[in-house]
Amino acid sequence: MARPDLRAQVELVLFDVDGVLTDGTLLIGPEGEALKPFNVRDGVAVGLLRQHGIKSGVLSAKSSQPLITRASQLGMDVIKIGFNRKLEAIEQIAEEWGIAAERIGFVGDDIIDIPVMRRVGVSYAPADAHPLVLETADRITRAPGGRGVAREVAEDLLAAKGLGQAEMYAHMLEDEDAMRRLVQ
Repeated sequence: MARPDLRAQVELVLFDVDGVLTDGTLLIGPEGEALKPFNVRDGVAVGLLRQHGIKSGVLSAKSSQPLITRASQLGMDVIKIGFNRKLEAIEQIAEEWGIAAERIGFVGDDIIDIPVMRRVGVSYAPADAHPLVLETADRITRAPGGRGVAREVAEDLLAAKGLGQAEMYAHMLEDEDAMRRLVQ
């Protein structure tokens, strides 16, 4: 049975990190520090969501300083990391923010994400997600993980609210400072 399309009602979008905001590659430096390659398009997505009144955040089973740094740089509203039981985290987030789970969007790519995808109002998966995740997702992006998935999700949610691309990006097209801030 198909789920109702709740994209236009989403108030908060949460992103898994490895395989969604990154391509899943983990680089280990000589001191053992983890490095994560993020895509600048996804930074634009967070600003785009914020501009149109949608909160954003990360929900990851792993914790790393690069992730905390990037999420903070982007001004994400929710940073929940180190949660192996993501479904419990969703319930906490919904309660803390006063947002019904049905008004939360989630983007995941692996088996651990499936319970969350079933619980939230709308779920997305990158094109290269695990086959069971692809079966579960309400929407599948054209982009693979780490290649602009968040940007595609942001545009899809705003389109569901009736905005065309020119309307989505009007604030950037008219304000060079805003454009510079969003692509940092």
